[in-house]
Amino acid sequence: MATKKPKITDCESCMYYDYDEYMESYICTLDLDEDEMIRFLGHPYSSCPYYKFYDEYKTVQKQN
Repeated sequence: MATKKPKITDCESCMYYDYDEYMESYICTLDLDEDEMIRFLGHPYSSCPYYKFYDEYKTVQKQN
């Protein structure tokens, strides 16, 4: 019987992963309220439930 491997999220391709000039590093810019943050930090996820793929080409297509 084969077991499913846990999916690991790649933050570098997430739309919420941005460079913060003040901190001089990349950070997650997702705005979570207090309850969501506690739930997120309290459960070991194999992948981020808030991950959203950032596709810059899709954004450009909407502008044309």
